[in-house]
Amino acid sequence: MHTSDSIVIIPTYNEKENIEKIIRAVFGLEKCFHILIIDDGSPDGTAAIVKGMMAQEEFSDRLFLVERTGKLGLGTAYIAGFKWALERDYGYIFEMDADFSHDPNDLPRLYSACADEGYDVAIGSRYVSGVNVVNWPIGRVLMSYFASKYVRIVTGFQVHDTTAGFKCYKRRVLQTIELDKIRFKGYGFQIEMKFTAYKIGFKIKEVPVIFVNRREGVSKMSGGIFGEAFFGVMRLRWDGWTRKYPKI
Repeated sequence: MHTSDSIVIIPTYNEKENIEKIIRAVFGLEKCFHILIIDDGSPDGTAAIVKGMMAQEEFSDRLFLVERTGKLGLGTAYIAGFKWALERDYGYIFEMDADFSHDPNDLPRLYSACADEGYDVAIGSRYVSGVNVVNWPIGRVLMSYFASKYVRIVTGFQVHDTTAGFKCYKRRVLQTIELDKIRFKGYGFQIEMKFTAYKIGFKIKEVPVIFVNRREGVSKMSGGIFGEAFFGVMRLRWDGWTRKYPKI
């Protein structure tokens, strides 16, 4: 019986090259993590690979799958995963990519920041100790780095990597945030979740990690994702002045 207080949510769309490898890497860690895959109708058979692994006795009680009908957005995938996790007894809920840009070996470090050091949110940060990005084109590095700078300037929110998608939340954070009021679907979602946690008053720690560009599969990045984040930040700043946030 593989019991755990932690669930790692991994959204997927056409990740057949990576999905079994990332699952085995997480399950190979000394600390036991459960995994929830949210698959948006991948035509390449990603979900079928996960189902095949779930049928194996060694994975059956710690690997889970939610299948959706199509590409509904990164943010809605995570919201679906958060609600699934909150219906169960997990105390720590993680976000992670399937393509090894986030190193599974950093999961225990994020967990420790929340479970041992008392933080409510731990962010796997590319920029808290310089620029720790490997194999990205320089233009994309600059766009990502200055996007986070832009968010800090506009909102006053002092997190270095505001678009990071590698995170650990304590259960109470996701219970307190009004998930149905989260508006953004792409990278704006990552900013909005962090900013909302900050405005409510949760303690946030940035844990330095090295981000490595995917080796296999195709990136899902698009200009529209960055556009949503760019213009959405102004709305977040307005919300920061006018919105009544939940209390801890």
